[in-house]
Amino acid sequence: MSPLIDQLPEHVGRIGMIARWRPVHRGHTPVLRALCTRADHALIGIGSANRYNLRNPFTLDETVDMLRLALADHDNYTLIPLDDRDDIPRWKAIVIERFGPLDLFVTDNPYVTHLLANEYPVIRPVILVPEDQRIAINGTMVRKAMARGDGWVELVPKSIEDYIKAGRIDERFRREFGLQTLALETLV
Repeated sequence: MSPLIDQLPEHVGRIGMIARWRPVHRGHTPVLRALCTRADHALIGIGSANRYNLRNPFTLDETVDMLRLALADHDNYTLIPLDDRDDIPRWKAIVIERFGPLDLFVTDNPYVTHLLANEYPVIRPVILVPEDQRIAINGTMVRKAMARGDGWVELVPKSIEDYIKAGRIDERFRREFGLQTLALETLV
């Protein structure tokens, strides 16, 4: 098994990362930009592409749109939708097939690290981003704020805020998943 590496080369040919990106938030944007600036080509996987549920409350098309907005200044990336599978060996094979050879794979998920460390050198996303650009936000925080109806706009880039508001996606989210999201908050 390749070790989790803790030093990032200045520049690589191909870098890959998979996340759900639901929604794209201010913590994601420095990582997304770093993927593109540190590599000739970034392969950005959209995990759970076939899911629309409490944990994945934005459609694949909406997620693609948000990623493109976040990467408006870059053109050296490919978005790769990846469906959830109940067959982990098959999922791993699909990732390897769809991503092909990579110089680095980026994940903060220990299980994904375990699955892919024999195939790729693996780094954590925090290594990509200079300390002064790191923003400690996760998708759960954004979804909880959106469920409450306030505080979420500060957690996403302006272009994503405008996109969500224009499509009334925040209203749909509250209607469909707001109460469930808030109920989860009380269980923690």
